[in-house]
Amino acid sequence: MSPVPAKLLKNPRAKHDFKGRTCSIAAVGSYVPEKIVTNADLEKIVETTDDWITSRTGIRERRTAAADEFTSDLGTKAALKAMERAGVKPEQIDLIIVATITPDYPFPSTAALVQQKIGAYRAAAFDIEAACSGFIYALEIGQQFIMSRTYDTVLVIGAEKLSAIVDWTDRNTCVLFGDGAGAAILQNRPGAHGLLTACMGADGNKADLLLMPGGGSRNPATHDSVNARLHYLRMDGKETFKNAVNAMLAAATEALRRCELDISRIKVVIPHQANLRIIDAVGQRLGVKPDQVFVNLHKYGNTSAASVAIALDEVVQTGRVQRGDLILLVVFGAGLTWGAAVIEW
Repeated sequence: MSPVPAKLLKNPRAKHDFKGRTCSIAAVGSYVPEKIVTNADLEKIVETTDDWITSRTGIRERRTAAADEFTSDLGTKAALKAMERAGVKPEQIDLIIVATITPDYPFPSTAALVQQKIGAYRAAAFDIEAACSGFIYALEIGQQFIMSRTYDTVLVIGAEKLSAIVDWTDRNTCVLFGDGAGAAILQNRPGAHGLLTACMGADGNKADLLLMPGGGSRNPATHDSVNARLHYLRMDGKETFKNAVNAMLAAATEALRRCELDISRIKVVIPHQANLRIIDAVGQRLGVKPDQVFVNLHKYGNTSAASVAIALDEVVQTGRVQRGDLILLVVFGAGLTWGAAVIEW
């Protein structure tokens, strides 16, 4: 029997009407670069310590891409794993969506570059930018194309090379971020509900809490902008923390309400992997049990749009979920943006 309450199928306040075609994740894949940067390594380049980083963030190491390895390369490697597991050939892919804040170029899209690398020449392709919330945003967008029967197979990728925009002289931010990518193949799976709901939100009034000031039309690259280090990520950590906890809690609560689910029905909660204190605070307020929450933050740091995608792949590959189990994804990022999704695996 499906773990989804029967009332969800006729609940007018639920996100989707399951009389139409549903959308499921057929398979996932992920990739992280080989190079590991430990807290001890960072002690050598900025004024910090392993104890300071671990106690405040929960991060022990992160991955950084090679100089000739770019966001499209990371995304391609994750995509190929997902495609192999789903049994999907390049010519079957109808659409590619890449969520990233570190594209190879301002244009063309990283999705177009991935299309070329995997040979999916039938596919439309575009990027979205929702920072650390990008993967959930991309899942919901992809789902709409499946549900409307516009497309049958959608490839969704969250990929980041954050090492390219991290200020390695700023000890408050350089310790937090890592590189990586995760991918999902979306298709209709008869008899399954799949993606049950996605709640998304944003607050542009707080855009200055987490941003990269340079590189856009407001501050194009000049000698002055480069000298002012405007082309690196900047963050107000204290305010970001406070907003992250409140927004993630609200999004998760709303997603569960829409599905008429209690948190106890969720097999695994996968929060954005940004800071262990944020994860713990959200988990405590949601009332989750320790064994319900998946954390890989200590290995990879914050990989932004790739974060929950990489974690979802690890959850699936390690057998923590089986078909029919319910998964809660919850995210928060620059914008400010946030979101939560309930998935029947």
